Amino acid sequence: MIEKGKKKEDRPERAVLVGLVTPSQNNEKVVEYLNELQFLVETAGGVAVKRFVQKLNYPNPQTYVGSGKLVEIFRYVKAEEIDLVVVDDELGPSQLRNLEKALECKILDRTNLILDIFASRARTAHAKVQVELAQYQYLLPRLTRMWTHLERQRGGIGLRGPGETEIETDRRIIRDKISLLKKRLKEIDKQKATQRKNRGKLVRVALVGYTNVGKSTLMNLLSKSDILAENKLFATLDTTVRKVVIENLPFLLSDTVGFIRKLPTGLIESFKSTLDEVRESDILVHVIDISHPEFEEQIKTVNQTLAEIGAGEKDRIMVFNKIDAFRFTPKEKDDLTTVSRENISLKELKATWMSRENQPCIFVSAKTKENYPEFKKLLYDHIRVVHAVRYPYNNFLY
Repeated sequence: MIEKGKKKEDRPERAVLVGLVTPSQNNEKVVEYLNELQFLVETAGGVAVKRFVQKLNYPNPQTYVGSGKLVEIFRYVKAEEIDLVVVDDELGPSQLRNLEKALECKILDRTNLILDIFASRARTAHAKVQVELAQYQYLLPRLTRMWTHLERQRGGIGLRGPGETEIETDRRIIRDKISLLKKRLKEIDKQKATQRKNRGKLVRVALVGYTNVGKSTLMNLLSKSDILAENKLFATLDTTVRKVVIENLPFLLSDTVGFIRKLPTGLIESFKSTLDEVRESDILVHVIDISHPEFEEQIKTVNQTLAEIGAGEKDRIMVFNKIDAFRFTPKEKDDLTTVSRENISLKELKATWMSRENQPCIFVSAKTKENYPEFKKLLYDHIRVVHAVRYPYNNFLY
């Protein structure tokens, strides 16, 4: 554990996480969301030291949590020298302002935290423009709250990007900046669209899935490239496209940004051209982390996002990755409790998913290459069908 007495510059920022149990979000869901929020904090470079959960019918419109829970959080923040409080929902401007005043420390909501990670991960000019636009759109209704931060000249998680250098910013300047960024993004989008057209009529395959499920590892395996693949959320922001050949059949393979629950709508809009790579693909390879206890919820999130961007009806292959990390605990014969995810074997999951899905399924490990040849064969068969329709006179080659 990080020593709380150390100078702040010598240790990661210490955070507490706050979530709500509501009629639409039970305790199990909250635990799952806070686990993910903790991973987001760690990805941003911080460390989560405690969680606060309250049961309410709906978030308090003024302070998100109730007054009693607010006092409890405040006492802990002061006693343990906490740097920031992270809330697992998007907060309104007044909620942010009131929480910062009541807790006397930096407040981040889930959206701001995701934006911060995107800002730190952006490498190309394209990604930087997309992230900056989403940040300014988030900042605009929260200028009063941001000014209180900027006057104190604080850095750290949640304050990377445009806010740090725009102390004198007013709403007019922010709107002008948003307008300029949108114009630049349109120009980049046109360039990207031209690039996609110039690739000819090769079959296009896009890797999609929840963040941190192993898409980049699978991309590296198929394309024999060295794209960054690490155990952190949003390791990939920019879409990477590689020409791949399986046997004698060439195609284009793209690795796309991972999806996540409660993905900020501003980010979806800003990353339109990145997501165009998904929309314009012929085949989607939906990569799933079978070892994750909530992989079924992640599948729903990805399916929902694909539907939102107009790619819900694409031809799809479901690739259940990380079978090497899959673990389960067999139930005792006299155990009468309900069967849970932890009590289902990989063999049972295979039978279940292969029988109930319209899309073809395969279970692999990109890390150990288990079942990788079978996956390549399945992908080849699908690409060949599309290729045969596109090039009917070349079918004798295959």
